[in-house]
Amino acid sequence: MITLYGYWRSTAACRVRIALNYKQISYSQASVHLLKDGGEHHTPEYKTLNPQSLVPTLLDDGFAIGQSMAILEYLEEKYPETSLLPSDMESRAKIRQLCQLITCDVHPLNNLRVLQYLSEKVEINDEQKQDWYHHWLRTGFKAYVALLKQAGGKGELVSNGEYSSGKELSMADVCLIPQIYNATRFNFPMEEFPELMAINNNCLKLEYFQNAMPENQPDAE
Repeated sequence: MITLYGYWRSTAACRVRIALNYKQISYSQASVHLLKDGGEHHTPEYKTLNPQSLVPTLLDDGFAIGQSMAILEYLEEKYPETSLLPSDMESRAKIRQLCQLITCDVHPLNNLRVLQYLSEKVEINDEQKQDWYHHWLRTGFKAYVALLKQAGGKGELVSNGEYSSGKELSMADVCLIPQIYNATRFNFPMEEFPELMAINNNCLKLEYFQNAMPENQPDAE
């Protein structure tokens, strides 16, 4: 039995929900409220499960694993029948590059604990905080689009606008779409990136993505 510990608005948890849905893996959800009582992810009980005090955490028959990319790779290895990675090594490496662009370079600079630190410790105002948020989104999205337009070499990505790798859904889309959701929530002008919005619109036609979106979660507020 798989249990996903997460929070409805967590971008990282959303990635895992999409992958679980796509692979048609049955799972239950346990809500870890990131704002209530100082954050339920800081409780001793949750720290025992995930010493980093972050969501999501996947619990699979007693085996606990945190970090969304580690979870996605775990699910890919355990349930390879419905793959989110291409068959050849070079293309898999390119998809992982796109994934890490979002999960390692964009999202960590804009997640809740960083924004809280900027407000509470650095004491920047809301306008400055939004400038910070938008700067790193724009930097990351520009690089993402540039990678999509690369052509000419083995393993290079040439997206036709359907999905990040062309006609096949991949792990890159699983990482991109929750980040676009979050960008829209914070009033980022996504019209600057029509290529990414085309991918977003195509993905959101699919139930795997629709059912994973924050507003459709049992703990949504």
